[in-house]
Amino acid sequence: MDNNFFKNLEKKTGVNMKDVFELAGSLQNANFKDEKTVRNVIKRVSQIANKPVSKEMEDKIVKSVVADGKQLDFNTISQMINKK
Repeated sequence: MDNNFFKNLEKKTGVNMKDVFELAGSLQNANFKDEKTVRNVIKRVSQIANKPVSKEMEDKIVKSVVADGKQLDFNTISQMINKK
């Protein structure tokens, strides 16, 4: 992809693409059945998106991913956060 695309995306969203790529790289071999790992991912996504996640919402996301086996990706977390 072209660099201008990412620069425009950063301007529109306020999200640093370097942070997104670093997070994506760290998720490649992550164990999403591990509650601590899932909580760390939620906190990191929250920081990157500059959108606070309450303890209650974090617990719901963790339950959904660890216990229910839902996929953990930006879209899933975003949808759950925006449902509050």
